Amino acid sequence: MTALTLVRGDITEQHVDAVVNAANSSLLGGGGVDGAIHRGGGPEILADCRRLRASRYGKGLPTGRAVATTAGRLDAQWVIHTVGPVWQPDRDQSELLASCYRESLRVARELGARSVAFPAVSTGIFRWPMDDAARIAVRAVREAAGEPVAEVRFVLFDERAYAAFETALAAAP
Repeated sequence: MTALTLVRGDITEQHVDAVVNAANSSLLGGGGVDGAIHRGGGPEILADCRRLRASRYGKGLPTGRAVATTAGRLDAQWVIHTVGPVWQPDRDQSELLASCYRESLRVARELGARSVAFPAVSTGIFRWPMDDAARIAVRAVREAAGEPVAEVRFVLFDERAYAAFETALAAAP
């Protein structure tokens, strides 16, 4: 059974097999978690992302999908990039957000990763409400996690995010 844990901190400082990046579709870096991972991991991550753009993802990585690169200087082997949906109050995109977690775990299993660190995907500049995002993330991870992934760690930047994920984790079956 996969253990789900919560950490308040910086995802770039996690010692795990794979760090999940809340990327933008260009895969070429950005703000928030994406920028922090690219800065922390160094130019090797960007070089891998450019190779992906030149081959399989010429138009960018589609929302809800995931792909892996090296982790560069991060204390991990891989970065798994996933593109979350932008929250729109008049459009239910919860399935796309859940897909980010499922697809990231699929990639992690293919890589043989035993530990995976996730941020709160889509809750920054993409404005997804934290409580709803936490509920979707916990449910998706519980449904999709499996061997060889032994630990999924939600790494949450502030107390508000931590509290939302703590509530979602306690409420999940």
